[in-house]
Amino acid sequence: MVRRKKEKRPDWGLPKGIVLLATPEGWRTSVLTMEGGMLCGRLDLPIDTDPRDARAAAAVMVTELARDLHRTDIEVSWNPPQKPWSWTAQVALAVENERPSPVTDGPTAS
Repeated sequence: MVRRKKEKRPDWGLPKGIVLLATPEGWRTSVLTMEGGMLCGRLDLPIDTDPRDARAAAAVMVTELARDLHRTDIEVSWNPPQKPWSWTAQVALAVENERPSPVTDGPTAS
């Protein structure tokens, strides 16, 4: 009997939000997942990186992880900052463009 290889579920959950902080040590990220988890880390960027570039780098990191681990595309929307040197973003599944349904010449005969 041949056993089917069990597909391993990614350890990293599907993201639903990002927190980006500028600290004296560098740019820190926390990624909130739909499963209720949180992954923390840092971006490999100098602390003097422009905040717009840091937000773009965080969005790219999370987008690539979602694509690589979950085979899905996401969209990242940054919220207006509530505090200096702190940003949050909402993550949503990307909506594919609706494709028009095929045109038929009329009812088909049964």
